[in-house]
Amino acid sequence: MDLVSIIFVLLLVLLFLKVPVYIAILGASLVYFIFTPGVNSIVFAQQAIGGTESISLLAVPFFVLLGSLMNYSGVTSRIFDFASMLTGRMKGGLGHVNVLLSTLMGGLSGSNLADAAMQAKMLVPEMEKKGFSKPFSTVITATSSMITPLIPPGIAMILYGSIANVSIGKLFVSGIGIGLLLCLALMSVVAIISKRRNYPKIRENRLTASEFIEGAKPAFFPMLIPVAIIGAIRAGIVTATEAGSFAVLLAIILGIAYKELDFKKAALSIKETVSSTSGIMLIVAAASVFSWVLTKERIPQQLAEWLITTISNKYVFLFVVNIFLLIVGMFIEGNASMIILVPLLAPIAAAFGINEIHFAMIYIFNNAIGALSPPMGTLMFVTCGITGCKTKDFIKEAVPFYGLLFVVLLLVTYVPFFSMGLVNLIY
Repeated sequence: MDLVSIIFVLLLVLLFLKVPVYIAILGASLVYFIFTPGVNSIVFAQQAIGGTESISLLAVPFFVLLGSLMNYSGVTSRIFDFASMLTGRMKGGLGHVNVLLSTLMGGLSGSNLADAAMQAKMLVPEMEKKGFSKPFSTVITATSSMITPLIPPGIAMILYGSIANVSIGKLFVSGIGIGLLLCLALMSVVAIISKRRNYPKIRENRLTASEFIEGAKPAFFPMLIPVAIIGAIRAGIVTATEAGSFAVLLAIILGIAYKELDFKKAALSIKETVSSTSGIMLIVAAASVFSWVLTKERIPQQLAEWLITTISNKYVFLFVVNIFLLIVGMFIEGNASMIILVPLLAPIAAAFGINEIHFAMIYIFNNAIGALSPPMGTLMFVTCGITGCKTKDFIKEAVPFYGLLFVVLLLVTYVPFFSMGLVNLIY
C-alpha cells in the first residue's frame, strides 16, 4: 500500500472514531509530510493559512451573523406567523408550516443545523400538542432543514464557489429553483401522510384578502432581504461578501425597528458567529493542506483519466457520482467532503461537458441528503437530541422521505431546468 492510500485510510478511520474533522484531515496530511522525502514541512503551515485567505470566504461570517441576528430580532416569529397563515387550512397545517418556514428562513439563516435546532425547539412541541407523532414531527423538521443550504445565501454555495472558482451569484440563483422544488415535494408528502393519519388543520375559516395583507405586512421586509442580496449581486453593485455585510446591516435595522434587538442579543449573535465561523474555517484550512497533497500526487488527474476511459457517457457518470456522494455523505460531514472531493470531481464533470452550476447544485443536494442519512447524519442527531426522539423511530418514519429525496435528486441531476432555468433567465 502506497503512502497516499495510507493517508486516505487514516483519514477515514479518524472520521469513524469521531475525531474532530479538522484534526482528522490535518493528522492524515501530516503523515504525508513526515514520510515524504524532499517535501518542506513549512508548506504544511503555508497551505493551512493560505487556504483561509480567499476573499469569497469572507462572506461566511457575514451570512452566519445574519442568520443569528434574524433569530434574535423577532424576524423568525414574524415569518412563522406568515407561514401559518398561508397553510392554516391544509390538513396537517403545522407540518406544512414547518416546511414553508425552512424555505422562507433559508434566505436568511444559510445554515441547515441552525434552522433544524431552531425549529426543533419552536415547532415540534407545538406539533405534538396538536396530535402529531414525535417521530413525524422530528423527521419533517430535519428534512425541511435540507432546504436551507439550497435557498440563498446558503453557506454550502459560498464554500463550493470559493473552492471550484464558480460564480456564487449564479449558485444563489440556481438554488432558488431546487429549493422550491424540494419545498413542494415535501409539502406533497406531508399532505398525503396528514390525510392518512388525520392530522389537524390550524384553522377552518378561509383566508380573506384583508387577513392576508395584515399577515404579510410583518414578514414583508424580512423576506425582501434575499431579494436584495441576489438583486445587488446580479446588478454588479456588490460582491457576495459585500452583500453579506449589507444584509447584516438590514437585519440590525429591522431588529432596532422591531424593538427586539438589544446589546445583549447582539453580543450573543456575535458569539455564535465566531463559534460557527471558527469551526468552518478550521475545516477549510485543514482541507487546503489535504488538497495540496492530492494535487502534488496528481490524484485528480489520474482519477479523471480513469473515469473518462471507463465511463463514456456523462449520464452514467452523474449516476455513479450520485451513488458515491450518497455513500460518502453517510459518513463524512458535508463541508469536509466538499473541500476534499470538489477539486477531484469538478474538473471531471467539466471534461464530460456538464455545466459547472448544474454539477455544483447536484453536489450540494447530495451533501444535504448526507446530513439526514444514518449513521452520521448531523441533522438527524441535532433534531433527535433536542426533541428526544429515538434514532430507530426517526429512521423508520423517514423511509418515505428518503424515497422522495432520491426522486428529487434524479430530477435535479437529469432535468437541468431545475438548476439552470432561473440562471439562464436572469443571467
